Amino acid sequence: MFHRKPIEERIADRVAKRPPLKEGKHFEHKPALIVFCVVLGLMALKIIGAFALFKWGLQ
Repeated sequence: MFHRKPIEERIADRVAKRPPLKEGKHFEHKPALIVFCVVLGLMALKIIGAFALFKWGLQ
């Protein structure tokens, strides 16, 4: 339409330019690491909050 490649070809070009994955690296992308840490933190807060409610609040 505007003399651009289709989205599939642009994505394929971008993926082809990426370097190969490094051995032993668990999170290749920083946003994945951030989401993982936030989810773990929220789970920890929920568990700690539940123990606090049982100890001091709920009877």
